[in-house]
Amino acid sequence: MGHLLSGNGDEGAATRGIVEEGAEGLPSRFKRSQDHHEAYRKLIRWELDDEIASTERRLRNWSRERLVSNGVALFDLVAKPDGWLFDQRVVKLGRRGRGDLGSHRFRQGDIVMLSRGDPLSERPIEAIVSERRRNSIKIVLPELPSDIRKDSWRMDRGANRVAYDRMRDALNAIFQEEGGAPLRELILGLVHDPAGTASLPPQLGGVRGRSYSLDMNLNEAQRSAAKAAVEQRMTLIQGPPGTGKTHTAVRILEAWAQQDMGTVLAVADSNVAVDNLLEGLLKLGVRAVRLGQPVKVREGLREATMDALMEKHPLRRDLVEHLELNEKLGRKIKGMRGGKEKGLAHRDLSRGWKEVRKIEGQMRDDILDKAQVLCCTCIGSGHELLDGRRFPQVLLDESTQATEPASLVPIVRGARQVVLVGDHKQLPPTVISRRAESGGLSKSLFERMMGMGIEAHLLTTQYRMHPAISEFPNGAFYDGLLVDGVDSDQRPTPAGVLWPDWDAPIAFIPVDGGEVVAPDGESKENAVEASWVSKIVEGLLDTGDVGMEDIGVITPYAAQVRAIRDVLPESIQDVEVKTVDGYQGREKEVIVFSCVRSNSDGEVGFLSDPRRLNVALTRARRGLIVIGDPATLRFDENWEGWLRHARERNFEAWHILGMS
Repeated sequence: MGHLLSGNGDEGAATRGIVEEGAEGLPSRFKRSQDHHEAYRKLIRWELDDEIASTERRLRNWSRERLVSNGVALFDLVAKPDGWLFDQRVVKLGRRGRGDLGSHRFRQGDIVMLSRGDPLSERPIEAIVSERRRNSIKIVLPELPSDIRKDSWRMDRGANRVAYDRMRDALNAIFQEEGGAPLRELILGLVHDPAGTASLPPQLGGVRGRSYSLDMNLNEAQRSAAKAAVEQRMTLIQGPPGTGKTHTAVRILEAWAQQDMGTVLAVADSNVAVDNLLEGLLKLGVRAVRLGQPVKVREGLREATMDALMEKHPLRRDLVEHLELNEKLGRKIKGMRGGKEKGLAHRDLSRGWKEVRKIEGQMRDDILDKAQVLCCTCIGSGHELLDGRRFPQVLLDESTQATEPASLVPIVRGARQVVLVGDHKQLPPTVISRRAESGGLSKSLFERMMGMGIEAHLLTTQYRMHPAISEFPNGAFYDGLLVDGVDSDQRPTPAGVLWPDWDAPIAFIPVDGGEVVAPDGESKENAVEASWVSKIVEGLLDTGDVGMEDIGVITPYAAQVRAIRDVLPESIQDVEVKTVDGYQGREKEVIVFSCVRSNSDGEVGFLSDPRRLNVALTRARRGLIVIGDPATLRFDENWEGWLRHARERNFEAWHILGMS
């Protein structure tokens, strides 16, 4: 951490202008590729610099107590080896005596730093979280430190420089006139008619694909979108909550695989979304390979990872033999005094390692050559393993959650046909740097393409929610264009809550007060609402109508996540509690939403974003319970609209308050 990158001081008048203009300062169409390159290069550098600076400030200035209370560091951990995850070592961390780790923010897939005491003065060990339990955390790392069992360890959240490097390289490729991005002029808006150009047949180098068929189970809107995706150069597909955008994406990938025009690249911003694509493809019998750290892949899908396939490859035996010979020769060399014999042994060892690398390359190439679809994150597609490979067909799922530079990483791998699947009415890309966000980094490529006049195909039938739950978001966010593909009989009202209307499983519990600033000085929490969440969840579980796996608790604030977890009884700790931002693309039978904000100033913070409201209200299949302070929420026009809807439909659950 001592060698962390820092900011460059004056970033130039051009970028200051971007910030002054706000998100709209980035045009939909650029006059020159250089303009695109310069603007985004500065924005991603700001994002990295501000993330690193924030990490350094935290490590330098925060007390141990503040770090722990904010859940970003754990101290006094003992470690022990805990097996292997393919070729990486697993280490289990916990307290002496198996004590509770308490509330923290470390999740599967997080990059973390291990140190003895001070990651700023030491050279910390970088690792990835593979599993978290109440009293332990498992991490994976390439090599096991020899002193892993000695003394105690500290664990901190780390920064991700790899993402910056790969986005920068993608921007450089777009910048180059003769670069590897055949669609660069369309992407930059340098063509006269972007919409017309996007609708043209893809230029696939004269290769004629085989015939394909689309799944008969696609509805009319899904089929129309999928057909356009297979036949056009660039297609945008907008999938509102529950309309089957991932299902549609998988069927497009299946059709491309049938065409057999080379390996297809399927990406998404998050590992969860990538796994959803992979799962769908494997169920259809498509030869799909997952690129990325196995620890970040859903356990049931790890057999499709590159690491797992390498272990099963026919050349694996040859590889192991060469590794054993190299290891044996390495031990022999240590016992030699020197001279010609030792020099010749070093030569043989060098040749041995060269042969190992050759065999590994042959195995990887064979796996990739046989894959019909390669699945990975946007950033993962920039891995050097794929250098020299071209992917003419690229699909980005949940593309509205990816920044444009992240979306470009897979596209510059030679894409001649691109499908962007997403919903700009749901959450935007997560941007840490406020100046980068103000400069327009939170605007996705999907949105910018729409701004150029490329119309998105709208999926119009929702299959997730009880019709009463879908009613408000349909009218408020989608102009009433959605229709329900399920009826109330298919989404029976859950027992365990005294619903204001048993035929419409929605309840708004109006709670007054409780908002406080969390110990981190930034986030918010509400103990009153946390207590009500616990009561509601216990009531739902007591009936046996739904299980812990069926309930999701969501809230806008990370501090409230911790506050809720702290009050949930030990017996129901398996109920999933997450921020709204962590729930995009997810669903549960019942959702309990804690709004948190309760103040006399009418400040609603994160809640003011209508996209966050949309996501919060559309995760539930059978029941939605909202806990919040109406006196504060009504200051926001979107929340006022929902409160008015709840009042008109008699969803206000005042009677529940009287039962406490």
